[in-house]
Amino acid sequence: MNIPNLLTVLRVLLIPLFVLLFYIPVHWSYLAASAVFTVAAVTDWLDGYLARKLEQSTPFGAFLDPVADKLMVAVALVLLVEEHSNLWLSLPAVIIIGREIVVSALREWMAELGARAQVAVSSLGKWKTAAQMVALVILLANPPVMSYWVGTGYGLLIVAAILTLWSMVRYLAAAWPHLSPGK
Repeated sequence: MNIPNLLTVLRVLLIPLFVLLFYIPVHWSYLAASAVFTVAAVTDWLDGYLARKLEQSTPFGAFLDPVADKLMVAVALVLLVEEHSNLWLSLPAVIIIGREIVVSALREWMAELGARAQVAVSSLGKWKTAAQMVALVILLANPPVMSYWVGTGYGLLIVAAILTLWSMVRYLAAAWPHLSPGK
């Protein structure tokens, strides 16, 4: 167990605290939940940076890091959909979670074919992640009442959903020769 792996495990362990803080009936619960989510998002960046810098990449970290990320984002989206219960949040959430399922399955299948590199993470995915994380931090920090910040959060989440669809289409196009009949 090294520091990058510990940070990844910490991200998973923060999920129950994040949920608890989101639902606790005090006026600062949204800010507290958003702060925990922000810590998790920063550890996501930090564990990858440290793993590369310290040359401490491990199979365990390579497996758990994307799982931790997807769990934290999916939990945040589910909490926000329930709290906001509107199309502006629900549709992007469905797109983002659905895309993660499709692309994860596609990567696993392509790995079985020995062609995983054709569906590796792209720079488009990094922009999508940035828009998504900033949107989630903003939305988690604010009550579900339309305001400048909530509107900004919705806008960024919609941008993230569009980038999500675009990146999924690119992944599917890259994998299409392997998905086509006759292969």
